This record gives sequence, C-alpha cells and structure tokens, in this order.
Amino acid sequence: MPTAEAPPPAALWRALPRALFTGGNEVRLLRGGDDMFPAMCEAIARAHHDVWLATYIFHDDDCGQQVMDALIAAARRGVRVRVVVDGFGSKATLGELRERLEPAGVALAAFRPIGRWWDWMQPGQMRRLHQKLCVVDGLDAFVGGINIINDRYDLRHGLGDAPRLDFAVHVRGIVARPIEHAARAAWTRAWFGRDFREEIVALARGAEPIARLRSLLRRMRMPGRRDLRIGFADLPPVQVAFVVRDNLRQRRTIERSYIDAIRGARDHVDLMSPYFYPGHKFRHALRHAARRGVKVRLLLQGKLDYRIAGLAARVLYDELLASGVRVFEYTPAFLHAKVAAVDGDWATVGSSNIDPLSLLLNLEANVIVRDADFNAAVSRHFEDAIALSREVGNEQLRGNNFGWFLIRGFVAWCAHVYLRIGGATGRY
Repeated sequence: MPTAEAPPPAALWRALPRALFTGGNEVRLLRGGDDMFPAMCEAIARAHHDVWLATYIFHDDDCGQQVMDALIAAARRGVRVRVVVDGFGSKATLGELRERLEPAGVALAAFRPIGRWWDWMQPGQMRRLHQKLCVVDGLDAFVGGINIINDRYDLRHGLGDAPRLDFAVHVRGIVARPIEHAARAAWTRAWFGRDFREEIVALARGAEPIARLRSLLRRMRMPGRRDLRIGFADLPPVQVAFVVRDNLRQRRTIERSYIDAIRGARDHVDLMSPYFYPGHKFRHALRHAARRGVKVRLLLQGKLDYRIAGLAARVLYDELLASGVRVFEYTPAFLHAKVAAVDGDWATVGSSNIDPLSLLLNLEANVIVRDADFNAAVSRHFEDAIALSREVGNEQLRGNNFGWFLIRGFVAWCAHVYLRIGGATGRY
C-alpha cells in the first residue's frame, strides 16, 4: 500500500502555473445530477466540521431543494456551512436561497451580484464564478460541470425529455485540500465584497470607524478546523491534479494543461465541450496532432442553447476537418460536459469550456486524472455519446465560402471586443 503523504502547502497550489499531481487519491466519475446529488448529499450528511460549496447556478427546483435540505441539516447540527453562488448565474433564485439557508445558519455569499443594470459597469463584472465545487471536511470533494439544477431543466428552454449530458468527479484524498482552498477563496472573496460594501455604507452614515472595522475583521475571521485523521495510505494510489483558472498566477493553467496533453498525444484525443472557440495555440495543437496520425475527435453541441455559441464553433470546422480532426455534434439533449481523454492515461473533467470566457475570464476548476481505469470510464461514456451523435462532413460545409469568411471575421471581432471589455489581455 502507498504511504500517506502530507498535502503541499496552500500557497504552493495557488502559485504553480502548471498541474501538480499527487497520489493517494480515490476518484469516481459521476454522470449527471442523478449520480452527483445523492453522492454529494450523502457526504454532507457525514460532515463533522465544515462544508464548502461553490456553484454558478443554484436553482430552487427539486434537485436544488434536495441539496438545500442537506446543507440546512448539516448547519443545524453544528457543521460550519459556507455557500457561494455566482451573482448572475443564480440571480433568479438568490432571494429564495437566502430565505431558506441563512435562518438555518448557512453563510451564503453572492459572487459579484447583479442587482441593477448599472452593476454591469463595475470593473470585472464579466469575470464570473463558473466553478462547481463541494468539499466536506477537507476529505470528500466534488468537481465538475454540473450546476445545482435538474438535468432535465434548462433556464432558457424549460423542461426537456432527456437529461443534459454532464459529468463530475467525486474525489477522496490529498487532492481534496487544494479543492477546499479554491472553494474557500471564492467564498471569502464574495463575502468580503459584501461586508466591505455594508461597512462603507455604515461609515458614510456616521458609524464609529474603529468599531465598524473591528466588526468587519471579526466576521472575516475563519476559525481553524482540526483535520480529521484519515488513512490516505488506505486509498488507491491514483494520481490527480487540481487546476484552476484565476486572475493571478494561474491565468492559463487549464488551457496549458490541455495543450500539453494534446501535444504529447500518440494515439488519440477525445474532447467534449459545449462551447468551443479555442485560441490559436489550442487549435494548432489539435491540427498538428491529427496531422501526425493521432485520432482526434471533438464532440460538440448539436442541440444549441445559444446560437452564437454554436456559430462560433462552426466557423472553425473547415480548418479542423482539413487537418483530419473529426467533429461530431450531440443531438439527443443539451451537451454541457467539459471532458477530455488522451491516450488511455490522461483525463480531465471540470467546469472549463474551450472558449475565451472560460480560458481567459471566468473562475474555473478542473481535475486531471492519470489512471487507466478512470480513463476507460471516461472513454466508455464518450463512445456512448458518439454513437448518438452526427458526424460533420466536408460536404456539409460547402457553399458560400465568402459568406463563411465574413461570419468568421465577425465572430472573431465579437470575441476580441468582449475580451477587451472583460479585461483580458494578450493574444488568444
């Protein structure tokens, strides 16, 4: 059995711009909310010390109520529960969340809330919290692309017949610690922003400055948790890395991890993403891999939730197909999975799309797993989805080439303007 090893210090996880792998982890692939919500609620029910949850969408449907019930029960038995939601993604349900969670003792923070139209004028408002994280007692963690919402319900299109295709990973072991650091950082950042605004208003109204400052610092102080003693040596020696996209040292860590894996591929690259508009280096890595004989397959949206996103992907089809990349569109339901598998021993699951919003603006989080069994599980789901998809052929792209050239230029211009307004710099 592998020996237990201490997790690297938190500062190291935040500072490294590349993936850092550790052993002594156990991983399980979860398909959709039907797999994830029961597993997550079961872990929360076992919590002794704390629960950290970060998500883009926290809806108030049956699945959201199920998770809320678990969080409330944990808080009422003395567990410290902290939840952070994106202020735009969860805007419609923020009031309901506060009414249910806060009276039970759950601390709820909204990341960059959008109350009025002029809130969009504040710096950085286009940089959203897109991570989906849940960590229990620093031991059990959930990372992926699944929001807290029923798989069969879409906020724009309503209830559908088939569940959206999405995945998450349940991990236990050393890698749960940096996942907790990321969830804590998102919550602290959102909570501090709220407290800071409240204190500024109070000071403006004449409250005694020193007392208000002390109140702010007291509420920001987080009591330490005595770590549960767990035998990491008893867990399978699975190599796992947790990677994030932030606006500090790890601005392009997720993108770099993808590109490094594609460049090193020898047999195959299977990539699944609903929103696909990669930058120059990413596209070059895909094309070059296909040209040297690697089997490269992309599974993208066939049933579109946003037409502009589908158009952005399709303007790239010609150059990808010309290099030997095969492109498939998933049509049975909405595709929301952000998954890739390379050569049978590298796989990633997370929240990051392959588009400029995820790779350059939003806060994102993925896990990378180097394990043959896990990779095989990802590949099985990929093959099942491919069997239900339609392949895009060159004949479907023939027609008005000049028209497509204009559309491609328009999409590139829109992406450039959006990124500059959002504050992104550098070439994409």
